[in-house]
Amino acid sequence: MQVNVLGPVLVVGEAGSVTPSAAKPKQVLALLALRANTVVSTGRIIEELWGGRPPASAVVTVQTYVLRLRRLLTPLAGAPIRSILTTAPGGYSLRLEDLDYEWFRQRSALGADALAGGDAARAAALLHGALSLWRGPALADVRVGRLLEGHVATLEQERLSVVEQRIDADLRLGRHLGMLGELSGLTRDLPLHENLHAQYMVALYRAGRRYQALEVFHRLRQALVEELGLSPTGWVERVHQAILTSDEIGPPVLEINRH
Repeated sequence: MQVNVLGPVLVVGEAGSVTPSAAKPKQVLALLALRANTVVSTGRIIEELWGGRPPASAVVTVQTYVLRLRRLLTPLAGAPIRSILTTAPGGYSLRLEDLDYEWFRQRSALGADALAGGDAARAAALLHGALSLWRGPALADVRVGRLLEGHVATLEQERLSVVEQRIDADLRLGRHLGMLGELSGLTRDLPLHENLHAQYMVALYRAGRRYQALEVFHRLRQALVEELGLSPTGWVERVHQAILTSDEIGPPVLEINRH
């Protein structure tokens, strides 16, 4: 049985797939999946579901939600469900070996290593494969509390880091023309992200659009000054200077996450 969280929550097993429809059982499942193979205390589940204002019946209600999940997951389990969704002293544990976010992290780490080793083709293939596991925003259909909110923020930051690395690999392979639309959208959505703007500038410059590349830099500089009182630095500034002098632009030095 596999629980996928990189998008809407989806449970996949030998007999098909299923998604809990009730909001709070789905929330419990998401929390257990993101902390798979560890015991999540009943107190932490209550905190996720109700924050600082749990009902008097919170413990019994959590037990009911776990019972509902066991009934829902039993046809998919391929094993006694109590050996998968287990009760432990003070909490519950979801025993899983197949997790989409772990596959994402493993492929991302291999891709990062290939990129650091100069094998852009292998890096691109691995990083594209890692990103293909995403079916939308993490926990897209889950009403998240404080604990899940932190998990979602971490996953989305990891995804963005992998997107940067994959773009770097594609640029090294000369795929700049096919990336202009994507980079235009990313820089529009993230107007203060210096690395993405630098990558967009590189793609435009290599596509023969020097003036547009310079416009991207000026737009970034204006946004940084207005929002943060800062000026562009680091690689994006070096890219800007290279474009002004019509020099070659080398690959960036990106901060690579290894999980």
